[in-house]
Amino acid sequence: MATEGQVLYEYPFSERIRTLLRLEDLFDKLLFFCEQQHSYCHHTALLTLFEILEVTSRADLKSDLLQELERHRQTLLALRNNPQVSEAALSNVLGEIEQSQQSLNSTTGKAGQHVRDNEWLMSIRSRAIIPGGTCEFDLPSYHAWLTRDTESRARDLQSWVQPMMQFHSALAIVLKLLRETAHRSKQVAAQGAFQQMLQGRTYALLQVRVDGELNAIPEISANKYMLWIRFTMQDRDLKPRTVDRDIPFELALCAF
Repeated sequence: MATEGQVLYEYPFSERIRTLLRLEDLFDKLLFFCEQQHSYCHHTALLTLFEILEVTSRADLKSDLLQELERHRQTLLALRNNPQVSEAALSNVLGEIEQSQQSLNSTTGKAGQHVRDNEWLMSIRSRAIIPGGTCEFDLPSYHAWLTRDTESRARDLQSWVQPMMQFHSALAIVLKLLRETAHRSKQVAAQGAFQQMLQGRTYALLQVRVDGELNAIPEISANKYMLWIRFTMQDRDLKPRTVDRDIPFELALCAF
């Protein structure tokens, strides 16, 4: 996370990491709205759950997460008996990884299959893609559900969300371990522009931290050979325009 006053921007180098970051964002929103009490928040939670289904339908999330967990497990196992590594901390992390692997392996079908098999939820999902399509005259049974007491709705949401939590826990472990590999450096974008050669090394994630008071927004492009960062700022209409001053920032590159 960025320190106080800083804004963190992340850029994925691969489609797999891009998917995990999208799911992390969606799960954060889902859990937030599930904890609220108003029916509008529970409606938003359900729409967010449908977004998660849409993302997971494009990839074999279970297989991808298991591969990433095993990759990290093998990397950490190589650190056994290293005097510079705490054996207790290493064992704890390995235990979390192995527990997550077991949890994922015990699941059947794709992520969210229980939701896809629920005809009532799928009827809401099919209407939700239409602007205003979930109005009470279109989905009276859904309107009735939204008018139920908060505790009843919360129980239903919990029953639909809980089977997804092993996927959430696994991606949280994968992204946490990935972010902990960050090699950080202080940089300055001269006249708002910065570029750096990457020498063909494979990275998974790039992070940029910049002081929020600078009103500088990084536009990032990168591949295994080079990264480019161009800072822009928003005018009164919130349109981006080029920054023509030096911008100090922190750069972090994360690799497997």
